[in-house]
Amino acid sequence: MATALFFASSTGNTEEVANKIAKSLGDIKIYNICDSDVNDILNYDKIILGTSTWGEGELQDDWDEIWEEFCSLDFSNKTVALFGLGDQDGYGDEFCDALGIMYEQVKKANANIIGFTSTDGYEYEYSKAQIGDEFAGLVIDEDNQDDLTDERIASWIEKIKNKIL
Repeated sequence: MATALFFASSTGNTEEVANKIAKSLGDIKIYNICDSDVNDILNYDKIILGTSTWGEGELQDDWDEIWEEFCSLDFSNKTVALFGLGDQDGYGDEFCDALGIMYEQVKKANANIIGFTSTDGYEYEYSKAQIGDEFAGLVIDEDNQDDLTDERIASWIEKIKNKIL
């Protein structure tokens, strides 16, 4: 079963995190969604999706542009892990909301979603990415906690690698 990572990045932070994840997992295919056809996602059984949150809790622009097509995809029989970037200090009332938006869509599209992470260690007011006492995937705050990024990625990789590779 093939694994691929799809991401979109405005400032380069999501791309950097995507590359770290891909490197940690070894030989997986990585796609910047702005240079890909959204239907390429369907060529893989195991998928990692990454986004950052912009504006007032919105999807990153490249995801937003293809969102209607993305919403038409069927994720049945697909294993999906999600990661998102946000700024808990500057945007604490919509922290990583794009991750939550993506989670709701792949859940509705019948994906087997893996890789939930604890909300411990973050300080924010609200997040659509919070499901109970966990986030819907790996959450990274490069603006305020970049010193924790590598540790958070490594911990998440250990949690998902047997299910995503």
